[in-house]
Amino acid sequence: MTELAEITPLLLSRIRDVADYPQPGVMFKDITPLLADPAAFTALTDALAELTVRHGATKIVGLEARGFILGAPVAVRAGVGFIPVRKAGKLPGATLSQAYDLEYGSAEIEVHAEDLVAGDRVMVIDDVLATGGTAEASLQLIRRAGAEVAGVAVLMELAFLAGRRRLESALAGAPLEALITV
Repeated sequence: MTELAEITPLLLSRIRDVADYPQPGVMFKDITPLLADPAAFTALTDALAELTVRHGATKIVGLEARGFILGAPVAVRAGVGFIPVRKAGKLPGATLSQAYDLEYGSAEIEVHAEDLVAGDRVMVIDDVLATGGTAEASLQLIRRAGAEVAGVAVLMELAFLAGRRRLESALAGAPLEALITV
């Protein structure tokens, strides 16, 4: 089992702050240096895979777009399926969609209607939990598809934006795991 205290300094050292992106006053958390470092990316993948297995997930939902980058290797490592949750209009065929508000406006996400079914236990994976809008919408999609929420796991939680509080009712007792909280 990966000891979080051992990998936290490595992960933090590979996250770059970018001021005033995507708009003035926002401090963007850029994970591309972490992804470029094989040791850091492997440590992150292993830690998220351990959480996935611990919570009994059978599938991972990765949130567009960085949740795809993190979720796919975690699914492989954990031995579970991977389902992308996309921005509206990006998936062919029948979809379930959910509109939501986020820190910079509003958006809509979709999942293939047949990708999640009753009996699936789904772990939501993303890079950052900010205001919680995208995660909340994904939890609604998972349940509308008939699947169960195993939990939400993120690399970093921006606690000052209160996303955890927003997700409390949507989680309905499922765990929210953040490897790093700032």
